[in-house]
Amino acid sequence: MIKSIEVASANYIGDYVIRFSFNDGNEKLVDFKPFLTKSLHPSISKYLDESLFKQFEIVNGNLNWNDYDLIFPIHDLYEGVIG
Repeated sequence: MIKSIEVASANYIGDYVIRFSFNDGNEKLVDFKPFLTKSLHPSISKYLDESLFKQFEIVNGNLNWNDYDLIFPIHDLYEGVIG
């Protein structure tokens, strides 16, 4: 029995889309581009630099950029919708 949902793997597909696999076997494609292009905050919009965006890692079952500089709720990733 799974206690909590975690990101098991995350693979960059291209054009700011990441394919997620979760510890319950669910998979989702998440498009981050709309979120990044709408943001006016420089600490978020800097991730439109694709080389920087691709530098994510999985930390404690969640997707993380640059030591929690950018992170999203696991529920949103699991649903495939970020906002």
